[in-house]
Amino acid sequence: MDVLLLISILVALCAVFSYINIRFLKLPTSIGLMLISLIFSLLIIAEGKISSAFHHHVEEMVRSIDFSQTLLNIMLGFLLFAGSLHINLAELKKQQAAVVSFSTLSVALSIFFFGSIMWFVFKIFNYPMDFIYCLWFGALVSPTDPIAVIGILKKSNMPKEIEATINGESLFNDGIGVVFFVTISQVISLGIQNLSGLDVLFLFGREVIGGIGLGFALGYGAFYFIRKIDHYQTEVLLSLALVMACGEIAHFFHVSGPLAVIVIGLILGNKVSKTAMSDTTRDYHNKFWELVDDFLNAILFVLIGLQMVLLPFITNYILIGILAIVLLLLCRYLSLSIPILFLKDKKLFNRRTALIMTWGGLRGGLSIALTLSLPDSPYKEIIVSITYIIVIFSILVQGLTTGKLVKRLY
Repeated sequence: MDVLLLISILVALCAVFSYINIRFLKLPTSIGLMLISLIFSLLIIAEGKISSAFHHHVEEMVRSIDFSQTLLNIMLGFLLFAGSLHINLAELKKQQAAVVSFSTLSVALSIFFFGSIMWFVFKIFNYPMDFIYCLWFGALVSPTDPIAVIGILKKSNMPKEIEATINGESLFNDGIGVVFFVTISQVISLGIQNLSGLDVLFLFGREVIGGIGLGFALGYGAFYFIRKIDHYQTEVLLSLALVMACGEIAHFFHVSGPLAVIVIGLILGNKVSKTAMSDTTRDYHNKFWELVDDFLNAILFVLIGLQMVLLPFITNYILIGILAIVLLLLCRYLSLSIPILFLKDKKLFNRRTALIMTWGGLRGGLSIALTLSLPDSPYKEIIVSITYIIVIFSILVQGLTTGKLVKRLY
């Protein structure tokens, strides 16, 4: 299908679904768009049972979109950059111990706990899977994506320190989650028998340290050039070009692009914005990236809903999927509770914090994109199906009830 036509159809669907949501459903935008997209997909599937003509055209359109490459190589960098622009670095530094422990140690623990338990679950249901692939599955679903919840948290009475921690953790969580996924992928590709523990540590460290280092280099490079001018059109173009180039540079040096773009966003949103941009430039720059963020999120959640058309086998694994949802939430809660034991501020970081971060940490487009990027294997069908079940529950059920949980606890 022609690329321009495809983009036009997607934008038109986003506009229509958004109008229906705002006019009638009045749900948070991300949740409303995905719900309407899912209903639309189910209607298309039902129509396919009667007459395959329209169903075939929609399926052809969705299949022509490489969701994994579209999100990982194009959309993810823009979304992470736009999200990190609005993070208050001063507040983030105050909670840096919590953010670092939650986005690294908690993610690692969640991957190990969930992967280990699912290894037994797959055996029980007669779907035996190698342990390394179970860890791979854990790396797919452990990163959280609370895009739909950030607006809810801002309207709550939650302490600003916890809000800053959740925002910071969610951003770095995405980046670290991708690093874990890439590292395990390389281990599988090279063969675990051919690697030592130091080799695995090197692969992981190169992605993390290299990505953060690249982010600092590009961020402060942008600071040097932007402070020399005062022209909002050029400064907005520079930030846009920086995000687009970052992924390619990171890929060339085999370092983490998501972590690099997060660091760039933090530098531009704090140091550059406050000391090198005029008020006019800052206003245009922030509004431009807010619009990009909203637009790409709309496209993302519509695409998640439309992927249902390509997953007719999802019903075969509903029982395992429901069990996986419960186990993943338990593993997330446990992986957050362990670092909390060692954090000093018990008034802020306690069981209540772990509960909100567990229920409010949604799985979204990143998990589906990573899943669809898996190479063909005997395990791909079941992993894709269960991941999709987890994401649907996460966005529709957790996303719609997190606000009520926050109000009840605070």
